[in-house]
Amino acid sequence: METVECVVVGAGVVGLAVAHRLALAGRETIILETEDSFCAGISSRNSEVIHAGIYYPKNSLKARLCVAGRKALYEFCQTRGVPHSRIGKLIVATSRRELQTLKQIHARGLENGVDDLTWLDGPQTRELEPSSSFAASLFSPSTGIVDTHALCRALLAEAEAHGATVAYRSPVEGGSVVDDGLTLRIDGDAPLTLRCHQLINCAGLGATRLAERIAGLPAHSVPKLHLGKGSYFALVGRSPFSHLIYPVPIPGGLGIHLTLDLAGQARFGPDVEWVDRIDYTVDPSRADLFYQAVRRYWPELPDGALQPDFAGIRPKLHGPTEPAPDFLIQGPDDHGVPGLVNLFGIESPGLTSALAIGDYVAELLGVENGGTVSS
Repeated sequence: METVECVVVGAGVVGLAVAHRLALAGRETIILETEDSFCAGISSRNSEVIHAGIYYPKNSLKARLCVAGRKALYEFCQTRGVPHSRIGKLIVATSRRELQTLKQIHARGLENGVDDLTWLDGPQTRELEPSSSFAASLFSPSTGIVDTHALCRALLAEAEAHGATVAYRSPVEGGSVVDDGLTLRIDGDAPLTLRCHQLINCAGLGATRLAERIAGLPAHSVPKLHLGKGSYFALVGRSPFSHLIYPVPIPGGLGIHLTLDLAGQARFGPDVEWVDRIDYTVDPSRADLFYQAVRRYWPELPDGALQPDFAGIRPKLHGPTEPAPDFLIQGPDDHGVPGLVNLFGIESPGLTSALAIGDYVAELLGVENGGTVSS
């Protein structure tokens, strides 16, 4: 039986960031990926926004890792030539009754260390966005967008340059806790049993299923998975906005917002649809909900201007009527299995937080050197 030091399951942006961190620290690292390429799951189906860290509860993992990860991500992209743009975001109040909520969001951002937010009244907002008619807005200059695939490619290339290897079409069917590590049953093109000293479960939508199949891991430590589908509709024609536009959040999420990609294409989303299976089809009839939501902050949206674009599935740890929980990153102190880290519920702001998550996982495993996020 072959033995390796570290196995990372999942070659999405978070798995690659973790593998990158371990490889730069000199750890022998293998990445196991079910699909036939990297960045093929959750990471390939999102808005590609670099979040500032505004909305999350103070001292939560989401707040801490988003703020630290955002700073590290910009530095990584700048030094590695990853396409990105610090485009900025407006969180907008469309009526006076939303102003108090906007003030609360401002206070939350300040609590989280997002110290560059600017309050803009209606005329000031129109200076940035002449087509707008908002009552007021919060301008977040540190919000941006990134080419996620290029980011993943850069992380993988640097990890491989430091000795990491990736095995595609290698689904992990289960494992067992053994002395000094774990054994994994790997299916795919070349089935085998692999032993590792440390296992990091970054399997995204498959993280819960994998954890349930690790013999020796306490069952009570594995949370229930809920699937939150988010659809996007693209705007036909040129966008009148040059920044990301987010409405004041609604219960259950941040609302249907306007994002721009690096080519300038505008799209709206995501919505939230609770589903019981993975299906990436965008239902054209959902456009009616999008028109209604978008016209709250852009009343001039023309009829026929939205077309189905893509959908993603988010691994949620709560149901429709429950409050959104924090990231759940369990180390040995949480579940009692030495060398094992499970990452559950890594949805937004997982992309922004990825490099900081890599450092956090390394800390849980006692890996001291080669960090990507400065303290």
